[in-house]
Amino acid sequence: MKNIVVVGSQWGDEGKGKIVDWLSEQADVVVRFQGGHNAGHTLVIDGVTYKLRLLPSGIVRKNKISIIGNGVVVDPWALLDEIEEIKSKGVHVNQENFIISESANLILPFHREMDEIREDAAGKGKIGTTRRGIGPAYEDKVGRRSIRVMDLRSEKNLDQRLEFVLLHHNAIRKGLGKKIFEKNKLKDDLLKIAPDILKFSKPVWLLIDQYKRQKKKILFEGAQGILLDVDHGTYPFVTSSNTVASSAATGAGCGPNSINYVLGITKAYTTRVGEGPFPTELRDKTGELLGKRGKEFGTVTSRKRRCGWFDGVLVRQSIKISGIDGIALTKLDVLDELDEIKMCIEYLLDGKKIDYLPAAVEDQLKIKPVYRNFPGWKINTNGIKNIDELPENAKNYIYAIEDYIGTKISSISTSPEREDTILIENPFEV
Repeated sequence: MKNIVVVGSQWGDEGKGKIVDWLSEQADVVVRFQGGHNAGHTLVIDGVTYKLRLLPSGIVRKNKISIIGNGVVVDPWALLDEIEEIKSKGVHVNQENFIISESANLILPFHREMDEIREDAAGKGKIGTTRRGIGPAYEDKVGRRSIRVMDLRSEKNLDQRLEFVLLHHNAIRKGLGKKIFEKNKLKDDLLKIAPDILKFSKPVWLLIDQYKRQKKKILFEGAQGILLDVDHGTYPFVTSSNTVASSAATGAGCGPNSINYVLGITKAYTTRVGEGPFPTELRDKTGELLGKRGKEFGTVTSRKRRCGWFDGVLVRQSIKISGIDGIALTKLDVLDELDEIKMCIEYLLDGKKIDYLPAAVEDQLKIKPVYRNFPGWKINTNGIKNIDELPENAKNYIYAIEDYIGTKISSISTSPEREDTILIENPFEV
């Protein structure tokens, strides 16, 4: 039995969807363990495109169990809409193949509104959130005033919980000159959809323990990337949850010994959505070319991604923080047209060389990248499935990345199609 955690080693959007889809074919159970519908996976299977936001990637495959863990914040209306959307494409979603943790916290309409209010008021200091209420929902969770899936079982309990959480939110809304939120209308709306949510609700921690005893292969699926981790990312320009591999145990309800292999998805260059430091960002024609060839637009928001050179310093740091065992290198083919390719190997901060990302945002914004240059290969690599068929310059670039980050590359993706992958090591078989 092998249980694998898949995480992004950069700022998200590394191409996790394709890799998770490939791994989910081998897995028995796929678990989302953090985040919400602010991050998405795009899967392309037999020419059909699936854009998933909350549903785990295993949902598109037959005879797989897909789970939303307790570490995820769930917008119940968005979830039901996504279920209907994927059903329209012929995918079955039922109580046998889909489970929601009874302990998962809900995103409610006042969370979305608070997200928007704060971003609009922040001006130049905005974080660049997706405005879907993720941050405010996690705040309520930590503040112990959140509504959880299990609270939908009892009207009396739900009424009391809403009273408590709205006492907090309405005080803030009054202070901001906003209309207070009416409890009864929200309660009625929640009770209306409660049966549709509760039918999927179970104690996930107990089920995962059972699956482990049954020797089932479990795939833990992360959202976003390690550089957006609330503790280890480019704070405050981060998400509101822990995106590192170790949070799979907390966000699903199992011990760290449940994790046998950590796979880091890593793009052959670097992208970022939203605000915040980006040492290797390219604000020129090369950056535009990477964005165009890589189709760098968000799955959830369609926002244009910022593009830059591969930052080896950041990826190496992510590997150490998250205990990554192997790297799945994606979007190599996007670099095919470039005459020269660069990799950041250290930074300059106030004239001094450093080999890590400093914690202070003011330092992160000041650092200058130091590059190692590589000749491009100017040959089409799209669809190549054997590493020996890659151009020599492409192989040299790949081996240089592997050597610098100090972790083996287990696969190389050469197109969005799942079969266009150079497999070096299968995490389930290590």
